[in-house]
Amino acid sequence: MTNPFFGALGGGNGFMQMLQQFQQFKANFHGDPKAEVEKLLQSGKLSQAQLNQLQQMAKQFQSLMQ
Repeated sequence: MTNPFFGALGGGNGFMQMLQQFQQFKANFHGDPKAEVEKLLQSGKLSQAQLNQLQQMAKQFQSLMQ
């Protein structure tokens, strides 16, 4: 039975690509993440509902990585 999470990411290969992209982002990001999120909220580029959804998805993803 195929894992639906991996299927949504295009299989194991898609998952590995996502991890590589995240590592690249992490290496290149400079600054305070909370301040950046606040800027996005204040500018309207990110809504509170979107932030809540992303935080929920991050918690689910984090539980998969443990």
